[in-house]
Amino acid sequence: MLNAGFFPRGIAIVFAFACASAGAQAVSVQPVAQSLAYPWAVAFLPQGRFLVTEKPGRLRRIDAQGAISAPLQGLPPIAARDQGGLLDIVTDSDFARNRTLYFCYAEPDATPGSQANSTALARARLSDDETRLEDLRVIFSQKPKVAGHQHFGCRIAEARDGTLFLTLGERYHRRDDAQKLDNHLGKVVRIHKDGSVPADNPFVGRAGALPEIWSYGHRNPQGATLAPDGRLWLNEHGPQGGDEINIPQAGRNYGWPVVTFGENYGGGKIGVGSAAPGMEPPLHYWVPSIAPSGMAFLTSDRYGPAWKGNLFVGSLKFGFLDRIELSGQTVRAEHRLLEDGRERIRDVRQGPDGLLYALTDAANGRLLRLQPVAQ
Repeated sequence: MLNAGFFPRGIAIVFAFACASAGAQAVSVQPVAQSLAYPWAVAFLPQGRFLVTEKPGRLRRIDAQGAISAPLQGLPPIAARDQGGLLDIVTDSDFARNRTLYFCYAEPDATPGSQANSTALARARLSDDETRLEDLRVIFSQKPKVAGHQHFGCRIAEARDGTLFLTLGERYHRRDDAQKLDNHLGKVVRIHKDGSVPADNPFVGRAGALPEIWSYGHRNPQGATLAPDGRLWLNEHGPQGGDEINIPQAGRNYGWPVVTFGENYGGGKIGVGSAAPGMEPPLHYWVPSIAPSGMAFLTSDRYGPAWKGNLFVGSLKFGFLDRIELSGQTVRAEHRLLEDGRERIRDVRQGPDGLLYALTDAANGRLLRLQPVAQ
């Protein structure tokens, strides 16, 4: 089979993705844009245009023909190093009216000489000419800021009630803080669009707990999406093995680092094993790790009934897109797509046209469209 990773922009490579239970689906992998520097997230604009974040700290607009703009102006200071940088971006559900977007990034400590940073969430208005961000406001900043450049988490999802979920890593060397409620490390938080705390958050009014926290005991969740029923799903990196899919519920503890299906790098047990009272088991886990990143549910009919309702998860480690068949909250089967390209899949989204789009994580990263081919 041909390797899609070595074909120039404008060349569409056709694959037949087959499985015994669902037949075959021919898909044309169409490069929309390339020469993106470690792209991290894609959001959709009207008239077939896109916004793409680049981890080194740049925001680009891509037109319907694949032309990439100069970096947009108006971003805040960004700690762009290692896993830190400009990360997720989503447009507001009422973007057509308010032109508002939300993005998260590694926010440096403003104290002179400090090497500390943390994940922050900002909102801004995209200017009418789409060259800059206006009315920028940081609406959440992870506490505490710590020195380091790993495990920022940083996926955003707007819930149906208009609140925002944000996933937060435990910053690697602060993993024990994921079990403590006096900090935002290893948490999912939920806030209003102005940064205020919803009154029905699970720890509002609890002494010693930060009110933004929705769930805790997470490691490094780098994928998040709403299911068709409106519930938040996320995936998170395990250590050596033990990547997980979870459905974070209010006030629940997801175990890290007390329970995990993984082990220390180089071997060695972490915590008490894979289960413990009061800690939620994952819906699904991977051993060995696939290094999951972006994730999306397919709700459109564009790929036929076999794919509708499937969950799609990008693999950074092995360079494929995982199509996951579900029966309710049970994984029935997994199918590796795009694996001949061996490109790290950083993000996957369903576009307004009902098609799937993926970003490849590389110095010459690409935005890809998966186009179904009639058979």
